[in-house]
Amino acid sequence: MVILRFRSPDGAYRIEVQPDQDISILSEKLMGVLEPEVNPSSVVISDAPHNGKTRPLSALSGISIKNAGLKHGDLLFLSYSKNDEGAKETKPQPNPQQSSGRLNGQAIRPGEDASLRPKDPEDDIKKLANPWESVKQDPIDNALEKQDGKIPRGRDHKMCKHGPKGMCDYCMPLEPYDAAYLAEKKIKHLSFHSYLKKINTATNKPENPTSYIPPLTEPYYRVKKQCPSGHAPWPDGICAKCQPSAITLKPQEFRMVDHVEFSDPGLIDNFINFWRASGSQRIGYLYGRYAPYSEVPLGIKAIVEAIYEAPQVGESDGVTLTLPWEGEKGEDEVAALCGLHKVGVIFTDLVDDGTGQGTVLCKRHIDSYFLTSLEIAFAARLQAAHPNPSRWSETGRFGSKFVTCVVSGNEQGGIDVASYQVSNIAVEMVKADIVEPSADPTVMLVREEDERSRYIPEVFYRRINEYGASVQENAKVSFPVDYLLVTLTHGFPHNPDPMFIAPKGQFPVENREIIGQIQDLGAVAKQLSKAHEDPVQAVSDFHMLCFLHTMGILDEDEEKLLAEVASKHDLSSGVALQQTPGWQTLLTILRESV
Repeated sequence: MVILRFRSPDGAYRIEVQPDQDISILSEKLMGVLEPEVNPSSVVISDAPHNGKTRPLSALSGISIKNAGLKHGDLLFLSYSKNDEGAKETKPQPNPQQSSGRLNGQAIRPGEDASLRPKDPEDDIKKLANPWESVKQDPIDNALEKQDGKIPRGRDHKMCKHGPKGMCDYCMPLEPYDAAYLAEKKIKHLSFHSYLKKINTATNKPENPTSYIPPLTEPYYRVKKQCPSGHAPWPDGICAKCQPSAITLKPQEFRMVDHVEFSDPGLIDNFINFWRASGSQRIGYLYGRYAPYSEVPLGIKAIVEAIYEAPQVGESDGVTLTLPWEGEKGEDEVAALCGLHKVGVIFTDLVDDGTGQGTVLCKRHIDSYFLTSLEIAFAARLQAAHPNPSRWSETGRFGSKFVTCVVSGNEQGGIDVASYQVSNIAVEMVKADIVEPSADPTVMLVREEDERSRYIPEVFYRRINEYGASVQENAKVSFPVDYLLVTLTHGFPHNPDPMFIAPKGQFPVENREIIGQIQDLGAVAKQLSKAHEDPVQAVSDFHMLCFLHTMGILDEDEEKLLAEVASKHDLSSGVALQQTPGWQTLLTILRESV
């Protein structure tokens, strides 16, 4: 026998039920003691008199008392409407169709509350039996796993008392996650593999090799559909085992990529030429590869070899881009033949300052923002679409190496590049449909809960108040975007050795017809006409490789030979390519068409 206590606007009640009885039995007994004019469909129960978790009693039908989490002696609070009050309820429920602070500043209409949630994300929580055996990682991760990453130190002549072959606490190598060393070198974030070694040391002990637990766990803020308690799936049922816990925002201590290196300064110059010619902004995808970065212990850098500009509509204050774009698979195949893949995205945010000196406005700085809330949501979606495979995670994936770069004005009025990622928490909050961009670029909005399709857990963050004390704040309705941002470094090599050696801008860039740059057979013929000077340089252009792929003249083997010539500068492959029927056909078409 279970006795449940209820408190309502009209009085208090005690109801006796059996633990295995259905909630509908409880509902019948409640209606027997409530006032006759109470509308049964309007009864709502809550675990607190104010700001508690509320559920319509009728929505719990089909669940037993025990599975609903109700125990002997529980005190619940009732709210309802009466027939003489019409449909008005004593405790109004939030309207999921209303929200404030939209990007256009206008009220949202029914059916327009677009969700950022990717389709069917439930497979993210499937745990693999043996991820350390089945997951195929990136080559860079396999290489860095084999290194201990220890930071060597020389012999301290003041403190070391031993001989030249000895070692003590003052000269022994430091761990790659040593806080003092990172602070000395002004390294803000741990590298991913330093962080991995740090938490793996705390999770798995070397003295007990038979017991292994994957140390990496991605955040998960959605209601679990398959709850072990056995109740109906949310929104028809929820309990402490399937509902997400409260979120406490804090800066991420590690980053998946430490540095972005552009193999040739001409890449950026050619990219911003579109803005110089049209005044409109531009976005492009970065194709490159990953390599070790020696400036950070166990660091990773993304080396960018090409920027592909997908079909888009540029405007003075942004771009309109459709994803995935037509032909995206073809560009990925061309990049794979060259040993490259997508490593990030880059976009411009440039405004001429009107002085006529070629300088631009500085919009992004410490007193404004570095990435807007809309850009953070965009970056989170891209990172979610490019997960990082990891055998150290129970789900076989952890984070993402996808980077976001911005070309904008610096404080001196010059044009500069900044590189970022968003935190794993940011990616999961977007996937869980918890946040949405705001009209204010410096803050992110926490969405309103929809009892049928969106569950919003409590969100908190810590800040330093006006008295210098660290205080915890509720993130609803909004919170600063800085908590979701991870800063990377960027640069150019001292001795550039780019993969594609054709002069930048010689062959037209794709999708620039609006400024008079058109990719056609004439452009290919003009590019190949320089082959007598340097045949390798003439074909070593990523944009031309992508255009030739769309023509479909070369077969798979011939495209592979062309990619080897363009990326590896292999003359023997070039000679073999000239003898192929596909290449001869291409030359014939060019002679007859131009």
